[in-house]
Amino acid sequence: MTRRRALLIAASIVLACLIRPAFVSGVRQVALTLPERLSDREFWDMVSNFSEPNGSFRSDNLLSNETAIQYVIPDLTRIAKPGRVYLGVGPEQNFTYIAALKPAMAFIVDIRRGNLDLHLMYKALFELSADRAEFVSRLFSKKRPDGIGAKSTVAEIFAAYSNVDTSETLYNENLEAIKNQLATKHGFELSGDLRGIEYVYHAFFTYGPQIQYSSTGSFGGPYQPTYANLMVATDGGGQARGYLSSEEMFQLLKDLQSRNMVVPIVGNFVGPKAIRSVGTYLKGKAAMVSAFYLSNVEQFLYQDGTWRDFCANAASLPLDETSMFIRAVRGGGLGRGMGLNSDLGEMAADLKDCAASRP
Repeated sequence: MTRRRALLIAASIVLACLIRPAFVSGVRQVALTLPERLSDREFWDMVSNFSEPNGSFRSDNLLSNETAIQYVIPDLTRIAKPGRVYLGVGPEQNFTYIAALKPAMAFIVDIRRGNLDLHLMYKALFELSADRAEFVSRLFSKKRPDGIGAKSTVAEIFAAYSNVDTSETLYNENLEAIKNQLATKHGFELSGDLRGIEYVYHAFFTYGPQIQYSSTGSFGGPYQPTYANLMVATDGGGQARGYLSSEEMFQLLKDLQSRNMVVPIVGNFVGPKAIRSVGTYLKGKAAMVSAFYLSNVEQFLYQDGTWRDFCANAASLPLDETSMFIRAVRGGGLGRGMGLNSDLGEMAADLKDCAASRP
């Protein structure tokens, strides 16, 4: 890809610095007082009490279709502060932003209960896996090949697994291990979530590293990257920044997950509870949001006229001048890219208006 084309693609996603210090209400600029870890009971109470009723979307969304999410990371890490709190929506791309930002805590807010089940599956797999190679083995129910380890590149890892058959025996063993990790070891009251976890895990078993955004449904554009494609992608300058690009990044995610500090929540961006519950919790801990990954949810909010409900919810979060919203838009017929826009623009103006009038 030429530099010129990369810049054209980069114009299709905007990362906007949206917040001014005046937006922060009642939040003191002090060191974080977030817990080092959440107990299993605290974690599940948060999942249950912050969540809203299950909603619907046009796809299962088991995998991102944003091929250039890493493009923005150099600028993101230059502005947003580590050790704070990350918010995001959707599946695995959140892990890449978490690994880059190194937050103390993360919340994944999505309208579908299925996304919560997906992240519970991931939680168990992170905890059960000693390293990246084992994680990929468990995720796709493939026997670990010889010759890959901590020093292997992510491209080498996925190339090695491309020659390994999927194993139904491993699938059954891993599914049982996932259920035991969540229900027995952690004691989470999963009930219907067990079926949802089995559904998403079976999709990864069925399609393997070639799974795509549209694998379990008919919706999707003409080009859909595979899981392997997304994992070996770079930041546009040739540097791999995905969450499986290094052992260090994987271990950061594994540590957060093992301490129950990545919390999935069912919530509509315009709902009355989920985002506001996170905001109330964080303000009570004097904690700040480093970044909020929105994907392209804002497009749907504009279409159905609920944008101002969202910005009122977002304005309830503890934010300052370094807090970032990561936004995705289509452009150029080439999928999605990443860029930085420091102009506050229309979205920031909407958020400011909501902040001034919020309850």
